[in-house]
Formats: sequence, structure tokens, C-alpha cells
Amino acid sequence: MTRLAPVARLTQYARGGGSCKIPPGELERIVAGLTGGDDALLVGGPDGDDAAVLRIEGGRAVVSAADFFTPVVVDDAYDWGRIAAANALSHVYAVGGVPLMALNLLGWPADALPAELAREVLRGGRDTAALAGVAIAGGHTIDDPEPKYGLAVTGIADPDRLLRLDAGRPGVPLTLTKPLGLGVLNARHKATGEVFAHAVAAMTELNAAAGLAALERGAACATDVAGPGLLGHLYKLARASGVTAVVDASAVPYLDGARAAVRDGFVPGGTRRNLRWVSPHTDFRRIAEEERLLLADAQTSGGLLVAGEIPGAPVIGELVGRQRYTLVIR
Repeated sequence: MTRLAPVARLTQYARGGGSCKIPPGELERIVAGLTGGDDALLVGGPDGDDAAVLRIEGGRAVVSAADFFTPVVVDDAYDWGRIAAANALSHVYAVGGVPLMALNLLGWPADALPAELAREVLRGGRDTAALAGVAIAGGHTIDDPEPKYGLAVTGIADPDRLLRLDAGRPGVPLTLTKPLGLGVLNARHKATGEVFAHAVAAMTELNAAAGLAALERGAACATDVAGPGLLGHLYKLARASGVTAVVDASAVPYLDGARAAVRDGFVPGGTRRNLRWVSPHTDFRRIAEEERLLLADAQTSGGLLVAGEIPGAPVIGELVGRQRYTLVIR
């Protein structure tokens, strides 16, 4: 917590757990047929890409993304702001863009939490944006019984060098740039108050270098790993690309303490919903329930999942020709 007057733990103001998002399968049904409609829209149609990319004059493209969430991850207001900003910026990096400007999105229970605490949230967002070279240009606030914070981000990209969900091809390796386990560790923090500094460090790490490395290595297909978990994002990528994604479970990296959190029962509802969503499309072979939950764990500000190799990041599988199942975990 900040050094302001003592208040209730921020995570206790978050009604849900995990990513606090509408379940991905339900969301797809809600928005079906309500996106797209412009030939200049290069990314951002029905596949559920991380950001929208629109071609403009001069051989350029503008990138737009928005993300906000309740304080399901940490009790410290400043860290929550940092994490939420990194998470929103990640969507621009995930399509190969460079963020330039952002607007704050803040919902705040003015009668329950002090304004000084809201300022700490905004300060955290500002400091992370500054690290990314992004200007915060105001934003929008509402009085809300459940705190919410994030950013609406605008960036630019080369329309001929984008990272898309539908550009995966058979024979390409899959690389993951951050370890999994953020959802279950955050659930443990919310329940017990135990602080996991290494999880905060992972969530506040920008994906700028990973996005640039993907482009430099010639990758054309990527996504960031957030609320739908690794398996949810990989399912969308493989489905859009018309391929099957094969994951080597033993190659997937996890944060210290993640497995213990699952064994001790700290599994967010969002993680379980993710697993239910992808299970009909996945051949898990002999993968145990604990491993399945970790692979489906609802992440906040996770890494990039790239169809291609990134120096220093583990290869966790590959794309192959379309098979009976969209995902195979071996």
C-alpha cells in the first residue's frame, strides 16, 4: 500500500478475480458482426486481435487499443497504475506498433476511497507511459463503486510490417517472452495479502523490446498473453491462421510459486472459464489438471506469444497443418 492514510485493501474492491473480463466465448458471441466494415482496417476484425490498425496516407498506419481492469492484481495503488499502463501498451506492441499517446480511463468510488489514492494510480500509469516514451494527454473519469483503471492508447505502425493473428503458418516455432502464473499468484495475493515482487516485476515489464525483436526476426504473427491465458490466445491465433498449435508443456516457463498456488487452491474464476472455453478444441493427452489450469491461467500484462523465434525467450511449441484439434498439448 501507499503511505497514505490506511484504507481497505484495494483488491477487496474488485468483485471478480483473474482478468475480471467477460468470458472470451461469451464476448465473441456478443460482438459477432459488430466490428470491421472498412477496407483500410488492416487489423481489428472478427479474429479478436489485440489492437486495431488502420491504413492512412503516406505509407503509414495508426494503431488504437484500450484496456482497463479492476484492482485484481495488487493492493499498492502505484503498482496497480504501472501494471495497468503496461498491460494497455502491450496491445500496441503485440501488433508491431509503437505507442505515442494515451488517455487515462479511471473509475473511482469517490465516497469510499480517498482522491489521493486515485492520484497514486494515475502517477503509476504516467511513470510507465514515460518509460515507453508515451505522452499522457488527459483522459476520462467516472464515479464508480468498483475501481477501474487503464489506458486508451494511440500509436503508429508500418502497414507492411505487422504482427497479426491470422498470419501463422505451419512449420513455424512458438516463442513465449514472459513466464506464466500471474493469475494464480495474484489470486493468492488477493486472498492472503502476501506480496510477490517477482510477479509485479513481470507485470510492469514493457513488451516493447519483444515486439521489436519479433519484427526484426521477420515474424508476422503474434499476440500478447492476457485475460484469455496462453491457451485462449493461442486458440484464437491458430483458429484465425487455419493451423493447429502444438505446445510442449515441459518447455513452458512459470513464475516461482505458481504451481504451489494452484495446488493450494488459489485459482481465479477467469482461469477456470478459460479452460472450459478451450477444452473442446484441445487434445490434452495425459496432461494433468494442474498443468491445464496453469496453461489456461488468466494473465495480466503477460508476455508476447510469437510465431517465430525471439533471442533469449523459450520456444514452447510449433504451428503445424490443421488437424482434428486446434490445440495439442504434449
